[in-house]
Amino acid sequence: MDIQNKRIPDGEFEQLRQEVLNQWPTGKDVNLEEAVAYHKSMPECRNFSKKLLDAKRNKRTLIQPRAGVPIVEEHIKLMQYLEDFGEADLLPSTIDSYTRQNRYEEAENGIHESLRLERAMLNGFPAVNHGVAKCRKVVESVNIPMQVRHGTPDARLLTEITYAGGFTSYEGGGISYNLPYCKNIPMERTIRDWQYVDRLTGLYEEMGVSINREPYGPLTGTLVPPCISHAAAIIEALLAAEQGVKNITVGYGQFGNLVQDVAAIRTLEELTDEYLEKYGYGDVQVTTVLHQWMGGFPADEAKAFGVISSGSLIAALSKATKVIVKTPHEAVGIPTMEANAEGLRCTKQVVNMLSDQTFQDKRLDEEKEIIKLETRAIVDKCFELGNGDIAVGVCRGVEAGVLDVPFAPCRFNAGKVLPCRDNEGAIRILDTGNLPFSKELVDFHKAKIEERAAAEKREISFQMVIDDVYSIGKGRLVGRPK
Repeated sequence: MDIQNKRIPDGEFEQLRQEVLNQWPTGKDVNLEEAVAYHKSMPECRNFSKKLLDAKRNKRTLIQPRAGVPIVEEHIKLMQYLEDFGEADLLPSTIDSYTRQNRYEEAENGIHESLRLERAMLNGFPAVNHGVAKCRKVVESVNIPMQVRHGTPDARLLTEITYAGGFTSYEGGGISYNLPYCKNIPMERTIRDWQYVDRLTGLYEEMGVSINREPYGPLTGTLVPPCISHAAAIIEALLAAEQGVKNITVGYGQFGNLVQDVAAIRTLEELTDEYLEKYGYGDVQVTTVLHQWMGGFPADEAKAFGVISSGSLIAALSKATKVIVKTPHEAVGIPTMEANAEGLRCTKQVVNMLSDQTFQDKRLDEEKEIIKLETRAIVDKCFELGNGDIAVGVCRGVEAGVLDVPFAPCRFNAGKVLPCRDNEGAIRILDTGNLPFSKELVDFHKAKIEERAAAEKREISFQMVIDDVYSIGKGRLVGRPK
């Protein structure tokens, strides 16, 4: 499949739109001009982009949960509860797994079964099946902005329906919703399909409606070095900007070392601005999101609140624009709405307490510099591989292992990079694979891991990686031997 980082021509895009809207009967209800008018009639309190920019301007950290159920009335009940009792600043509609795989007929069966059995038989909100009118019913039921969160390689129809339905933010991208989620889908295909999503977003922007776009920051969520998630986010931001997107939120998943996590959020915004400016997209507004710990949680709820609080602290001290909140039920399954609200209130208490505080440390500057050197090495090499075209370059970069996501299921991902923690719990790289690092960077990681091995009186090995994967669930940050 031929791809390039060029805006999709209007005629080609309109032809593609007709094909996409015919994928499921609810697509016939999408009318772009009417949808734009609907957005313009919405109150400002439901505009995601505006709320993010206001928060950035005022150095506030907004809180947002994950949540979604299949029946519209129950989904509305959940959203209203999280707004009123969870004190959420922003709300999601997490999409079900069938919709993520474009299996709309099975999603329809899931809706019917959920109604028949009076309990959720899908793990999210099937927005495509519900269609434009029911999406608007959800959006109008609350007084704060709503985002679509999913994990869909081909999200084109979902985008059309939810944008027309009044959602003002949309998560995902051609890298972050491929490598961590898929096994057999080529990068070229997801890059192309997500160019459609971004071109539609750009079209709304040109018609006077700003919709926020958010690459999925944590990727696999397990010990991902900041430079790898940063590189993916920056590249997705560049691809989105070329299609006309003007409001982008780049994200990072908490890994527990205070200095590294704060450095990561701060460098993520700085580097994204740097690359957007360098390649001619200086008018794009950039905000940040921290995802609270994405790995294993303690089953004990009191201990789980400790993990949630640590992520809240990092979000506040890094001045992330928003934080995606976990719940005390993470270890046991889908949370109740009460538990979801408790995680939100816990997070809000911490970010409010720390909102006027700043964090500076000599080690912070050193960590920022390391992250910047590593990230630039990956992104610049992708540009080189693509002969200046980042859409081509990232596909070649993934194939070559220049961008290599640890523990990703995708068979097109090299899978050679092996991370673990250093003696202070920061994420380092045990095996750098084909990452385009200088000898100095490779030696830096080696020395950090050797320090830990010496402190633990054991050899450097894969067992360190295994221990670190499970450590937080067992009450520690670093996976020390017993």
